Amino acid sequence: MTASLVEQLGAESATAPPRSNGELVFSAPWESRAFGLAISMVESGQFDWDEFRVHLSARIALGEQEAAAHGSYYECWLDALETLSVERGVIDAQDVGDRARVLAERAPGHDHGDHDHGDHDH
Repeated sequence: MTASLVEQLGAESATAPPRSNGELVFSAPWESRAFGLAISMVESGQFDWDEFRVHLSARIALGEQEAAAHGSYYECWLDALETLSVERGVIDAQDVGDRARVLAERAPGHDHGDHDHGDHDH
């Protein structure tokens, strides 16, 4: 199911995830985690894929309209995921903020041991 969900984003559309040689590209571990979380939530019935695509498209369009440079694709992805999760009652908005603050206070690389060589593009 995951491949078909990704295909539904469209290879040439604004909602298409970044790719290199046909493979999804993640520049940081959190990006792949946000991607996987959205896929898992759709597959578990927390929300519908079309709902997520609408939220993602709206967030990307909003970023394009802002005068300042907007966030990366996966920042838009995460924002869409958070917004939809709050709207659907999966998580409370205050909880999102609280969890984000806790994670932001952690040192860079806090969840990577010596076994991690930073190879997150594969």
